[in-house]
Amino acid sequence: MAKTLKQVLAMAAVKPFASAGSDRKWLSSGGGWFASSGKAVSIDSALQVSAVWACVRLIAETIATLPLGVYIRKKDGSREIDRSMRLHDLISNMPNSRMTAVNFWESVVASMLFRGAAYVEVKRLGGQAVALDILMPQQITWCKKKELWIYREAGGSREISPADVMHIPAFSLDGINGLSPLQYGAVVIGSAISADEAANGTFKNGLMPTVAFSVDRVLKKEQREAFREYVESVSGSMNAGKSPVLEQGVDAKTIGIDPADAQLLESRGWSVEEICRFFRVPPWMVGHTEKSTSWGTGIEQQMIGFLTFTLAPWLKRIEQAINNNLLSPVQRQTHYAEFALEGLLRADSAARAEFYAKMTTNGIYTRDDCRVKENLPREGGNAAKLTVQMNMTTLDKIGEQNDGQAAKAALMSWLSQSD
Repeated sequence: MAKTLKQVLAMAAVKPFASAGSDRKWLSSGGGWFASSGKAVSIDSALQVSAVWACVRLIAETIATLPLGVYIRKKDGSREIDRSMRLHDLISNMPNSRMTAVNFWESVVASMLFRGAAYVEVKRLGGQAVALDILMPQQITWCKKKELWIYREAGGSREISPADVMHIPAFSLDGINGLSPLQYGAVVIGSAISADEAANGTFKNGLMPTVAFSVDRVLKKEQREAFREYVESVSGSMNAGKSPVLEQGVDAKTIGIDPADAQLLESRGWSVEEICRFFRVPPWMVGHTEKSTSWGTGIEQQMIGFLTFTLAPWLKRIEQAINNNLLSPVQRQTHYAEFALEGLLRADSAARAEFYAKMTTNGIYTRDDCRVKENLPREGGNAAKLTVQMNMTTLDKIGEQNDGQAAKAALMSWLSQSD
C-alpha cells in the first residue's frame, strides 16, 4: 500500500531512516550508520574525513567565538547589555565550573550538527539559572508516561524535569525531533571514506595497478608462498622502481580499474562539494577552490553570505532557546539574549570606516557610538552629539539663500569689484 506524503514525513520525524530506503542502516552497537558503500559511518569515522572536520569546526568555532549577551530594552528604543544579570555572565563567560563559554557553545553546536539536537541541564538556585551542563544526546530520552527526561549515566539513570532541560533541535520536520546532517549524509560521507581508502591503497602500491600472475603449471604451497614473498619485495611505494623478473611460463596481467579511469581525484572533489552541501558551507571556506568563486568583491560580502545562509538559522535557534528556557515571562518583556554579529565583519577595515562615516554625517551615529563599537572609550562633549553635513538641504529650498550665504555672496562681489 502506497504511503501518503504526510505519512512519510511523520515517519521520518520519528524514525528518520524508516522512510529513506536501505541506503543506510543503523549500527546499534557502535552508534553509527552503514552506508550503501559498505562503510560504517560514525562520528569518529566522519571526523576523519577532512571536509566533515572542516565544516563542523568552521560552524561551531565561529558561533562559539561570537559575543553573546543579555540585553535590556530601554524606553527610548535603544538597548544595552545588562551586566547585572547572572545569566549574562553565565552564557558569555563561564556556564559551569569546568568550561569556558567558547568550549560550551562549541559542544552545543557540534551536538546539533552530529546528533540533530543539543541538550543542556539548567541548575537553578532560587528560581534563577546558576549553571549550565552539557547532556549527551545519545544518553537522554523523553518518558512520555511520566512527562520528564531520563538521563542514563555510568552510575545508573536519573529523572530530570522538563523545566530544567534546554532542548535545542536542529532542522526538524515536526518541530521537536531534529534531523542530523551526519545521519542523512551518511551515504555521501561513506563514499568519501571509500574514496580516501582507495587513494591510500593506490599510493601504498606505488601508484601501480593491481597485478595478477598466471603460471602454466600448478604450484605447490611452498612455491606459492615463495612467489608471493618475491612479489611483495618488489611492490609498494617503498620499492617503487624495482622490476620483477618473471620466470618462463609466468604471465602478468592487470586487474581492477586504473585510478585515472576511476576518476579518483574527481570523486574526492565531488565528495567535498556534497559534504559542504549537507552542512551548507561554501566549499572555498574549507579550502576547496576548484571550479568555485568567492562570492562578492570583498571579505565583508563573503562573510555576509556565510552569516545569512549558514550561521543565521543556528544562531536564532540558540537565542530563542535561551530566551524561552532561561528567562521568565516577566524578564522576556524587558530582556533578551542575542549574538553580536558585527564581530564577523570587523576584518574589512575600509568598509567599516566608510560605514561609520556615512552614519555620522547623516546624523544616525555619534562619534562616541562608533568608538564604542571599536572598543574605545567615549570622549564625550561634541563626540556625543549627532552631526549632519551643513550643505544638505531639502528640494524645496534649492535656490534660496540664508543670511550667511547672502553675506558671503556680497563679500565675494565686493572683492571682485575692488580688483
